[in-house]
Amino acid sequence: MANEEAKYDVIKSSKSYEIRKYSDRLAVEVISENGNSGFRKLFNYISGNNEKKQEIKMTTPVTVTEKSGNMTMQFYLPSKFNKENTPTPIDPEVEVINIIGGYYAVIRYSGRASDDNFIKHKNILKDELSKDNIKIISPPIKATYNSPFTLPMMRRNEAMFKVEYIVNYNTTKSNFCFPNLSLPFSVTK
Repeated sequence: MANEEAKYDVIKSSKSYEIRKYSDRLAVEVISENGNSGFRKLFNYISGNNEKKQEIKMTTPVTVTEKSGNMTMQFYLPSKFNKENTPTPIDPEVEVINIIGGYYAVIRYSGRASDDNFIKHKNILKDELSKDNIKIISPPIKATYNSPFTLPMMRRNEAMFKVEYIVNYNTTKSNFCFPNLSLPFSVTK
């Protein structure tokens, strides 16, 4: 059975990246200097190391970004959780947070989720956004979707940035443009 994935709408697709709109979502995070200890603490939380001793299904992606000079790892919570029913972490280093939605530029790649592979794709994305005059408003985010046991060529990894993006509804695939709409009144000068 597949893991629940953070929901998004694709707003724009280019040959190298896409712009996605994410809604607010709950996550648990650990800020640490060592990424492996962050993963273990988050994994323990979803395995029942919380005040309700409740096991929580793994979701995707797992994200890593920088906050205040430290590495931050996040597990998104399944959509059935809200602020009222989310189990409180026992470990004081695990924090339940609300990630504010917005627009994210994303480039997808396969292979290992190594720092070198991530940096390569992050830089490609950054260059493409610069060419398209899209302003980056966050540090880079590494998103991984598969277990370490998945063959590298089958893995889904992403490099992301939160961006300022103005939606032009006349050029996106949406139902907001009504070119044949006739109004029940006339407009005069």
